[in-house]
Amino acid sequence: MSVDDSAAVPPAKRVTRTRATYAEAGVDRDRAAIANERIKLTARRSFNKNVLSEIGGFAGLFALDAERFPEPVLVASTDGVGSKLQLAAQLGLHGSIGSDLVNHCVNDVAVQGATPLFFLDYFAAGELDANVVEQVIGGIVEACKANGCALLGGETAEMPTLYRGKEYDLAGFLVGAVSHAKMLSGENIAEGDILLGLPSNGLHTNGYTLARKLLFETAGYRADQYVNELGDKVGAALMRSHRSYLAPIRKLLQAEVAHAFAHITGGGLTENLPRILPKGFAAQVELASWEPPPLFAHLQTLGSIENEEMLRAFNMGIGLVAVVPAALLKKARLVLSRMNERSIVLGRIVRGQQRKVVYC
Repeated sequence: MSVDDSAAVPPAKRVTRTRATYAEAGVDRDRAAIANERIKLTARRSFNKNVLSEIGGFAGLFALDAERFPEPVLVASTDGVGSKLQLAAQLGLHGSIGSDLVNHCVNDVAVQGATPLFFLDYFAAGELDANVVEQVIGGIVEACKANGCALLGGETAEMPTLYRGKEYDLAGFLVGAVSHAKMLSGENIAEGDILLGLPSNGLHTNGYTLARKLLFETAGYRADQYVNELGDKVGAALMRSHRSYLAPIRKLLQAEVAHAFAHITGGGLTENLPRILPKGFAAQVELASWEPPPLFAHLQTLGSIENEEMLRAFNMGIGLVAVVPAALLKKARLVLSRMNERSIVLGRIVRGQQRKVVYC
């Protein structure tokens, strides 16, 4: 007698399935489309004759001018603006953060002797806000125009599993060019060369994690609070733009009065000056040669920070250092003064077994 096994198997349970969508997973393609359309209109303001593509293609196209750059060397830089983003979001100053990003990358390229050509951005948020995106990209475009480069393209992404709400992250990528013969490597730096400092506007885009902790947690200030020691409201003091040094760098190079330049960013003078020093040389910096702006002095007081740490965490009011032959110092300072650019003699190049900054 055979056994009917099918009788012991329960009938299949019917499962009702819903149609899944990207929006249900948290990514709204319509929001992204609106943001991208605004970007296209904004970015075109930075285009020049070398741009051969439109925003929205698979890649950006840029024609390199071989006559302008014989034996061209491409110079690339990428960076972000760190925790300054959080303060920008808190204050609603999204446009300025875009300018900060471009200027930081421009300076990194310019100190190699290069001309900035085009910029790419990366903007990612938990939830795209077309108005915020437009403000950020608008700041990027204005800075690109001011520095003579084009916003060639970028990426706008909505990633709710990585970012909370309208929290966003921002990064930038810049490509420049220089003729091989005009590339700056620091190899011409010589003993006795003068270190000529150009002022920063403030923190620029470095040291914000420590600065925010001291001002908002240790001191308990509000962003809109006026503080006598700063001579300004806290938010305004922190959000001063990361300035571009492209114009003074170009003028000094045209006048043939500079051997090299150092962009003073994260790591301060302590870590950035050695990046341009040839083997066998050190940078001697006289701490009494300039007075850091009030923001830095107040941060040091609030945190009881040692001088050594301050000089590594912050730019201390110096955003660029030009290395100038001593015989050409007067001419270099005249070039800068004609641009209404203040300069400070910080010290000089000395012989040394290690590439480092010696403070005195």
